[in-house]
Amino acid sequence: MKALLALADGTVFTGSSFGASGEASGEIVFNTSMTGYQEILTDPSYCGQMVTMTYPEIGNVGVNHEDVESRRPFVQGFIVKEYWETPSSWRAQQSLAAYLQQHGIPGIQGIDTRALVRHIRTHGAQEAVISTADLDPASLVAKARALPGLIGRDLVKEVTCAESYDWNEGTWALGVGYASGPAKQTRPKGRGRRPKAPLVVAYDFGVKRNILRNLVHMGCRVRVVPASTSAADALAHKPQGIFLSNGPGDPDVGPYAGIVRDLVGKKPIFGICLGHQILGLALGGRTYKLKFGHHGGNQPVMDLTTRKVEITSQNHGFAVDMDSLQGHVQLTHVNLNDRTVEGLAHAELPIFSVQYHPEASPGPHDANYLFQRFVEMMR
Repeated sequence: MKALLALADGTVFTGSSFGASGEASGEIVFNTSMTGYQEILTDPSYCGQMVTMTYPEIGNVGVNHEDVESRRPFVQGFIVKEYWETPSSWRAQQSLAAYLQQHGIPGIQGIDTRALVRHIRTHGAQEAVISTADLDPASLVAKARALPGLIGRDLVKEVTCAESYDWNEGTWALGVGYASGPAKQTRPKGRGRRPKAPLVVAYDFGVKRNILRNLVHMGCRVRVVPASTSAADALAHKPQGIFLSNGPGDPDVGPYAGIVRDLVGKKPIFGICLGHQILGLALGGRTYKLKFGHHGGNQPVMDLTTRKVEITSQNHGFAVDMDSLQGHVQLTHVNLNDRTVEGLAHAELPIFSVQYHPEASPGPHDANYLFQRFVEMMR
């Protein structure tokens, strides 16, 4: 079935449909990961966006029930160079097209994704429409131009959980699957008993499950709470630490920075991605939108405290303005491609955050040590 992709600046691509038929719209971005499209599709941080994969062949490993990062896929549309209908993986349970159809997500294949990515890099991320129903290019461009951008939109409320819940699933192992319950931690030297598993209250701004799995793997008990949970209600759980999750949309909208501001100084805090941006706002800083964002599994980041370089997984369209944070906040990590802020820490309080994703899924595990750092900080 013929499908069109129209961008707000008037650029139009013609391809063929896979997944659901109909029409989808959102901000168009590109992801440079070679693998892990299922984790990308189910990352709530992509709510309000359509994703272009730079890797040319997509669909070859199918879809399974384990490699999901949330309750459902959150991308608005999916754009690839070449779609493979028949999976070649022993873990596959259905095709990618069937999965997209099941969730009502249109996909388009057969377009020049190299040209599209170069266009986005040059002109920036922008609103776009995929359609199999309306094949009039001028009509689709007009629809794209009428779409709201991400600036000023609170998308967290569309992805956060409705009620608090406990998370007990650990990390995955071949032949075993996902572990259940906190991993047993070794006794610290010189102590006669194992420390009690620390309780972490995790704010769900659009949390990826592998973040929660890593916290459990490090020996934490995890209580996930809705994004609008007050500081008083979060502290009523008597946690040893507060975690601020990833998520979609503009960090400078909604009540979230104010809630985190009320938590500063009360408990150790660790933030990832949107949680990092919200923490920056809570500490008195500002955020701004990047031209086309960082989306992929190969972003080089330097840890300024050790001078070591990590290859990181990233998915964000906003960044913290470090110049707006004076005095009590230190820059700890920097992106080596564009020098944007990738990590910060409070000079006096047990608070730190990173812009990238140490839990991977997909991506490298170079930064997995940050979960251990958080546990040690709570202890």
